[in-house]
Amino acid sequence: MTASIATAKRLVIKVGSALLVDPKTGFLHQSWLRSLAEDVAVARGRGQEVTIVSSGAIALGRRHLGLRAGVLKLEESQAAAAAGQIRLAHAYQEVLAGFDIGVAQVLLTLEDTEQRRLYLNARNTINTLLRLGVVPVINENDTVATAEIRFGDNDRLSARVAQMISADCLVLLSDVDGLYSADPTIDPNARFIPEVTRITPEIEAMGGGARTGVGSGGMVTKLLAAKIAMAAGCRMVIARGAVDRPLAAIAAGARTTWFLPEGTPLTARKQWIAGSLKPSGAITVDAGAARALRGGKSLLPAGVTAVEGAFQRGDAVVVRGPDGGEIGRGLIAYSSEDARLIAGHKSDEIEQLLGYRGRDEIVHRDDLALSDGETR
Repeated sequence: MTASIATAKRLVIKVGSALLVDPKTGFLHQSWLRSLAEDVAVARGRGQEVTIVSSGAIALGRRHLGLRAGVLKLEESQAAAAAGQIRLAHAYQEVLAGFDIGVAQVLLTLEDTEQRRLYLNARNTINTLLRLGVVPVINENDTVATAEIRFGDNDRLSARVAQMISADCLVLLSDVDGLYSADPTIDPNARFIPEVTRITPEIEAMGGGARTGVGSGGMVTKLLAAKIAMAAGCRMVIARGAVDRPLAAIAAGARTTWFLPEGTPLTARKQWIAGSLKPSGAITVDAGAARALRGGKSLLPAGVTAVEGAFQRGDAVVVRGPDGGEIGRGLIAYSSEDARLIAGHKSDEIEQLLGYRGRDEIVHRDDLALSDGETR
C-alpha cells in the first residue's frame, strides 16, 4: 500500500490538535508544520489536489485568551475558536507560501454537510479552490456551532469533506500508528491490524476513547470516519503524525492501518444517485443528446426538449430519451424554472437567458447514473 498516497488524484489530510499544538505551552509546533508543508508541496508536484482538515483553533485560542486548563464552557470554546482560527489559518498560509502554494480558509458546520443546498455550495467552493490551484484549509466552525449541531471532532468532518469532494484518499494523521485489537498502552498483547476491508462489529469493538490532552477524537471517531470514507469509495489510512514529513514516512513503509473500499469515489457516487435519491422531476432529451450520454458525455441544455416537475438545483431527476424510456438519473445543475428557460439553447446563451453564468452542463456526466442496460 506504499503507493496509495502517491497514486491518489485528490488527497484529504486530517491534522489533529495534538500534532499542531504543544499541550503544555499552547504554542504551535512550527518545525513539524513546515515538514508537513514540504509533504504537501511534493504531492502537488505530482499533480495531486490537496485539501487539509485541521484542528487546533481552540487549542491555540485558549492560550491567547488565558483560558484555564480542562474542559471549557461552550461560550469559552467558541471564543477560543474565534481567537485561534485566525492564528491557525495564518500559520498554514505562512508555511505553504514558502513553497509558493496559496491557501484558503473554509469553515464548515454539521449543517453544511447535511442540508443539500449548503452541501452543494460548500462542494462547489472547495472544488473551485482546487481547480484554481489553492489548498483549502478546513475546520469546523466552532464559533457558531452549538453542542447539539456539531461534529465535535475532525475525524468525521474530514471524512465528510472527502465524501463531498469525491477524494480518493483520506489520511488521518494521529498520535497512534493504526488500529489495534485493544488499546496497546493498556494491553501488551494488543494485535495490530494493518488492513480493513469491512467495518464489522468486531472491528467496531476495537475502538476506544481519546488519549490526548488537546484533541477531541479517539479510535471510535476514526472508525466512524472510515465508515463514511469507505461508503464513498475513498480509501483511508491512520498513521502516526508526530514525525517529520509524515506523508513521506507513510510512503516509505511506516506502520499504518489502511481501510480499503470495494469501489471508487465515482462508482460510489453514481450508485448513490441511482438508488438512494427520490427523483423530483424529469427531463427529456433528443436523440443526439441520448447518444452522447450513452457515450459518456455530459448533458448540455441544447439537447433538452422537455422539463417536468418542480425541483431545485442539486435535486435528482430522471433523464428520458425521445421515446420516453429512462436513460438514467442525475443531479440537475439548475432549478426547474431555470431549466425550462435554457432548454434547447446553447451553453453560451445561459447568461443572457438567466442573468447569471451557471454551469455549461445541465447534468454533468459525473452526476449521471445510467440505467441498467445502457452504455456506460
